Formats: sequence, structure tokens, C-alpha cells
Amino acid sequence: MKNSEKNADFTVNGDYLKEKELALMDTESSSASSSQSSLEKGDENVGRGNWSGRLDFLLSCIGYAVGLGNIWRFPYLCYQSGGGAFLIPYVIFLVLCGMPLFFLEISYGQFSSLSPIAIWKISPLFKGVGYGMVIISGIVCVYYNIIITWTIYFLYHSFRAVLPWSTCDNSWNTDKCYIRGESTLTNATANGTIGYNVTQLNTTSLSSVPSVALNLVNGTSNVTKSDLSNKVTASEEFWQNEVLQITEGIEDLGVLRWELLICLAVAWIVVFLCLCKGIKSSGRVVYVTATFPYLVLTILFIRGVTLPGAGAGIYFYLVPEWEKLTTFKVWGDAAVQIFYSVGMAWGGLITMASFNKFNNNCYRDAMIVPLINCGTSVFAGLVIFSVLGFMSYETGVAIDKVVTQGPGLTFVAYPEAVAKLPISPLWAVLFFLMLFTIGLDSQFGMFETMTSAFVDEFPGLLKNRKMLFTALFCFIEFLLGIPCIMQGGIYVLQIMDWYCATFSLMLLSLTECVVIAWIYGADRFYKDIELMIGYQPGVWWKICWKFITPVTITFIWLFSVTQLSPVTYGDYEYPNGAIVFGWMLGLASLLPVPLCAVIAILREKGSLVQRIKKLVRHTEDWGPAVEKHRVRYLQTLQDSQESLDSVVCTPLVDAKAHTASQQS
Repeated sequence: MKNSEKNADFTVNGDYLKEKELALMDTESSSASSSQSSLEKGDENVGRGNWSGRLDFLLSCIGYAVGLGNIWRFPYLCYQSGGGAFLIPYVIFLVLCGMPLFFLEISYGQFSSLSPIAIWKISPLFKGVGYGMVIISGIVCVYYNIIITWTIYFLYHSFRAVLPWSTCDNSWNTDKCYIRGESTLTNATANGTIGYNVTQLNTTSLSSVPSVALNLVNGTSNVTKSDLSNKVTASEEFWQNEVLQITEGIEDLGVLRWELLICLAVAWIVVFLCLCKGIKSSGRVVYVTATFPYLVLTILFIRGVTLPGAGAGIYFYLVPEWEKLTTFKVWGDAAVQIFYSVGMAWGGLITMASFNKFNNNCYRDAMIVPLINCGTSVFAGLVIFSVLGFMSYETGVAIDKVVTQGPGLTFVAYPEAVAKLPISPLWAVLFFLMLFTIGLDSQFGMFETMTSAFVDEFPGLLKNRKMLFTALFCFIEFLLGIPCIMQGGIYVLQIMDWYCATFSLMLLSLTECVVIAWIYGADRFYKDIELMIGYQPGVWWKICWKFITPVTITFIWLFSVTQLSPVTYGDYEYPNGAIVFGWMLGLASLLPVPLCAVIAILREKGSLVQRIKKLVRHTEDWGPAVEKHRVRYLQTLQDSQESLDSVVCTPLVDAKAHTASQQS
């Protein structure tokens, strides 16, 4: 890369840069008071806006990265994959892949002040990667708000003296309903363990549980397997028969669930109100939505560890099973969990970082957020398993027959456990409020990715109409979500969750990493970071971006492909047409990559090789958006004798005029 950088197509006009720097100094000194007032009240990037404070960005990133997966997937994976031993591969992949990619994306976004589509001025041939990120965020936004919709529905029903999922005398209950731990359906002796019959989203089967863990249950059930083989818990009947009113399959979507439609409308109205002014409004909201979950988790943890049986649950969660580290699947699951939980390649990190001020210490932020995300996952597991341990103690059911992942944990198992607590409505309200705020934070990042991407790409059309554009997008996403709240909607949601953000996400991330580290150049990217934060980070990150992280992403992708099977929901197998639709969703985010590349090549002039060479280089207007930083950027390139293959020779606002003067 360095050899090509020596062959500059443009050179920086040193006299011009000096004149521009002097002009900037004169302007600053002549209007010191007014500019100081502007910096205090306004933004550094006046045309696009900045976060009002550093905590706005930090909390937004934490809220975006800490999603529902930290609550309903990580604890289950940790339990299933060796307990405390699972933390070893998890932390290893965090260091090798999670933190390097997180640092790369927020540095990338902060330096350019551009969102995922426009940012590919760095290498226009790969602009389709940005479109792919936006498509993934758009699809996930649709069904993520469905999960928030369910949360609102549960929250509404939590404001009752008796929680509706704690009894079997409701209109939706059947004669198969039973309450775990009660003796109304028991025989005299125990000759088996009660099973858990919840259907899950995109889950894997439980692994064998060591006998020492099974012996942690205080007491045994006097209900036989034969008695309960056809029985369903009250919490699952509430979920299946009342919330979902599930049909037999995707062929029969049934009728619209009007109660869920209202909840879905509420969810999108809340999203709009929080994002109607972009980061200026969401930056204030995250002070509540990003911190409230930690308050609730702490309260639930304190309550949980004081319950009988909590110690057994936590032990079951964290006891190391070192032999499982020899299993390939454990390492693969740890890698996949890191990839999804930190939020790389969705475009959200780039978008949020693009609103930072140029000299924000992105390196510090890149260390803080992934570590907080990791700690939150572990802490959430303690909260979940302490309460599940209590339920095991109360009911005599082995913990391994209670624990599950996905909606089965958050909408069946944990609500059932909460229902057995004293003052159960209080704990239910806190729990579902926490889920609501966690879901909103992630939704903020994904939705802002879409709106900012199109506003940056079409500023003349959308810049002054962003609020209207946000409202329109909310309405479109609301309409797209309606099939998911029909009686068979869970089958539609399962397809979207199964296919849209799996193998494609990793390929986009791999492309992004290779383009920045090898085509643009890791050395040059390091100098860009130095321009922002005042120093170059250690060489470790450069090694990761060029070698370790791409190899790790490839491993994760290969593991995901080998694990990918046709979509199912419980025992239900989807028809071929539904599977084809799922693959179309999965490929929708990859198709823009070759499509945009072909279009760009066709529009360029010259031979095929000349076109490709030009398109892999950054465009003339690549660089910092704010004029004073752009002058410094160009001066740095001149001083270090870096190539300016296609770098503009002047600040953005004077580019055309200066080019014309040079030609004359």
C-alpha cells in the first residue's frame, strides 16, 4: 500500500494551507466571544450536529450494545457451555474480534462524520457494504419492535394483584394447565423429573447436565412424568394461548391481534418521540433508558440472592466444566455471541460515532463499552439464575428443566419464577420495564442508522425534513410489523430472526475490516486516529485489523454456516416457500455489495483496470467534515509525504474554486 501512496495524483498546495490556517486564526481571534458562545451552545459540526456531551455518546453505545441477547441468550449459553469456563473463550474472542472491530467502527465514523452509506467515500467500490448494513438494521427494526410489543403487553398485565400467568382459571387456560410445584396433579411417588415444554426462538437443545448440578435441587417432585407428559404450565399457556394465540403454522396466519396492534403502535410512537430530533432527543432519553436497566438488575439481584435456593442457581450457572472447552461448539458459540452482542457491522456504531466531536477520545470509549457489555451479560446471568434457583427450590423441579433461552426465558420461565415471589406484581413491573428500556436503546441505534444514512446520502432532499422522514419510516416499519402480530405471526418473526442477520452480517464485517486495514491502509488509519486523539494506539490493534480479526471473523462465519439449518419453530417444520423467503431476506443485505460495485464500474471512465483502481481509492472529498480539522488533516499528509491519490487539495467548502484556480 505504501508504494501506491508514494505515487500521488495530487499535491497539497503548501502556500494555500498556510493562508487558510492564518485565515482561520484571524477569524477565530476576531470573533472570539461569539465563537466561544457558539461552541458552548451549538455544535462543532454545524451542518450535521454533534452529541451535546460525551456521556450522550457513551450511554447510547452502551444502550445499543447491551440488548435483549444479554438477558435471554448469554446466561443460557454460559450455563450450557461450561459455566464459568465459558468465560475463557468469550473473553478471548472479545479481545481478538469484539474490541478491535468496535474500535475500528467508532474511529471510522468519528473521523469522517458520516453514516454507513456515505462513509464509503473511503473506497466507493464497496459502497454496497453500507447499504447492506442499513438493510439489516431495517429488517431487524421490524421484528425487534415486536419483542418490545410483547414486553408492553406483559407490562400492562403486570399491574394486577394476581398475575394472569400464575393461575389456571383464566379464559385462555385449558384442562392441560397446571401450576408447577402444586400438588393438585400429583401421584404418591416421584419417579421422574418434570419437563419444560416451552417453544423457543432460534435455540439449541440443552446439553447433558452433570449429576452434581442435578443434586442441588432442594427436594423432589411427587409428580410423575406420565402425569405431566401432556400438561402445560400456566405461564406457557398465557404466552401461547393469550399473547400469541398461536396457529398451527405459517400457512395459517389467522386474524390480527388487536391488543398487540395497539401495543405495536405505542412502541413505534415512543420510538418516534425519542428520535424525532435525532441524537438531540435520543441523547437525553438514554440517560434514563441506558441506566434504568442497571438499577433494576441490581434490585432484582439483591432480591434474588436473598431467596432460598438462589445459591444453587448461581452455582449451576457458574460452576466451571473445564472439559467442555475441548468442544468446538463451545468456542463457536462464544465467538458468535461476541459478534452479535457488541453490535459490529450493523451500522449503528458508525452512525453514533459520526456525531462525536472530532477530538473525542474514541480509543477510551472503545475500551469501556465492550467491557461494560461483557460485565452486563455476566451480571444478568446472576440475576436470572438466582431467581430460577429459587423457583427450583420452591417447586422441586431441577434447574436444568427450568432454564431456557430466548422468549422462553423472558416471557415464560422468568415470569413464572417472579409469580412465586412475595409482592410478585412489583417484580414483574420492574422486570418488564427493564426489558422495555433495553429494547428501546437497541432500537434507537438501529433506527437512527437508517434515517441518518439516507439523510447523509440525499442531504438536499432530506436534511431539512428529517422529522417528517423519521415519522414516515416509523409508519412504514409499523406496517411491515403487522404480519408478525397476527395469530401466526411468530412464525414470520422466526424466519426473520433466523436468516436476516447471520452469515451476511459477518461477510459485511469482514469486507469492512479488509478494506480499511489493507486497501485504505492500517498505517494511514492510525495517523487518522492520531489526528483525532493526539496519539497512536499500541501496535496490537493494527495487527488485529490486518491479520487476527479477519481470520477470527472467517472462523465465526464458517461456524455459523455449518450450524445453519432450515428454519424451525419447536417441532414445526416450515414449507419450502417460507424457507426460500428466509434465504431471500438473508441475501438481501449481501446483494447490494456486488450490485453497487458493478454500477460504480459502469459509471466510471477508462479501462476496467483503471476503473477498479480509481474506485478502490478514497474520493476527493474524503476526510474530516469540519474545515479546521480538514486543514490539519491535509497538512499532516503533506508533512508525512503521504499519498493524496484522490484527496481534495482544499477544504470541502473551497474545493471546486481552488481546483479551478490551479488549472488556470
